[in-house]
Amino acid sequence: MWALAKKEFHAFFQSATGVLILCVYLGLNGAFLWLMSGPFNLLDSGYAQLDGLFMLSPWVFLFLLPAIGMRMLAEERRTGTLEWLLTKPLRESQIILAKWIAGMGLVGLAILPTLAYAYSLYLLGNPIGNLDLGSMAGSYLGLLFLASVYLSVSLFTSAITDNPIVAFVLGMLFCLSLYAGFDQLATLSLLKSQSLFILNLGISEHYTSISRGVVDSRDVVYFVGLNLVFMAAARTALQSRNW
Repeated sequence: MWALAKKEFHAFFQSATGVLILCVYLGLNGAFLWLMSGPFNLLDSGYAQLDGLFMLSPWVFLFLLPAIGMRMLAEERRTGTLEWLLTKPLRESQIILAKWIAGMGLVGLAILPTLAYAYSLYLLGNPIGNLDLGSMAGSYLGLLFLASVYLSVSLFTSAITDNPIVAFVLGMLFCLSLYAGFDQLATLSLLKSQSLFILNLGISEHYTSISRGVVDSRDVVYFVGLNLVFMAAARTALQSRNW
């Protein structure tokens, strides 16, 4: 399984995919956080905090994570290499997990350079070092959890079709629904009495909770549970080819 994960990770950089993902993520963040004036600009906020990065990243990942996952299983099904993989001592669940690990490796590589933003703000603070490191650490953890769910969803949509474009569109729609859909449902007057319950079904509420710097076990269970659900669904979709 680890050999497959390593192979998948290297495959990102054998094509333009890995470099393109890194450039788009860092380029968009750099433009919005440092160059363009607006609600995300770090210098205009007047405070030494990285809130702009953690507000912007879920929306950037909404496009990038489905782009990472769209070919992972759909391409294997289309070309018939999935059967070849299963002749190895690998189960469907191990194949999915290996591809998830490779995808999260690329996500980690994309997020890592943003630590330079944190260091810049550390130096720009008045006094130097006036930075809420606990909240920032929680925000980074929340961002990794969010990315992991987006990737699991994208693997599921990639498993149910052999068309990468369809997988990308479905993955983006599923992720958008999980991140913002429940927030919109909670605002409906008909569901006002259940608004708190509906909010807790969405990713945004739990992501915001972890970003405060307090890691609640309920939030961790929520993200881990979503990952397991969508990975199990992807495994079922792969196994359905034998039905």
